[in-house]
Amino acid sequence: MKAASLSEIKKELKHKTEEELLAYCLSLSRFKKENKELLTYLLFEASDEEGYIQSVKNEIDLQFSEINNQNYYWMKKTIRKVLRLTRKYIRYSKKKSTEVELLIYFCHKLLLLKPSIKENTTLINLYDRLIISIRKTIAKMEEDLQYDYNLQLEEVLQKKNC
Repeated sequence: MKAASLSEIKKELKHKTEEELLAYCLSLSRFKKENKELLTYLLFEASDEEGYIQSVKNEIDLQFSEINNQNYYWMKKTIRKVLRLTRKYIRYSKKKSTEVELLIYFCHKLLLLKPSIKENTTLINLYDRLIISIRKTIAKMEEDLQYDYNLQLEEVLQKKNC
């Protein structure tokens, strides 16, 4: 079965009743956990972006506290898992400010890890790519937000150099 394009789906959904749309949404939420998480964000958390950011930060804290730091191999695997999770939550929001805030927070947590990521080339490269990504995103924002987020980014970069 070939999936219809997004515009075709949009046109078809315009012809459906409210009850049919509700049934479709509930069907989607049954099939994949991500669909259910996205619906949860849209219904309950989209109106309070600050609360959403804080809950994601709490989740990041929890994941970082569970990192196996016995060796760098396990650290890398877990850090990549946490980054995937963070990027998934960013995708739900679609807001640049949320993306920048969460990625800066992730970088901050990355620098606090023991043993230090400075001893591992792969983790340093991951960190550097994140910084590049953050800078690109900040460049697309309004000037006053750019200034604020650049200050936060500089704080994180100074911690790396210490």
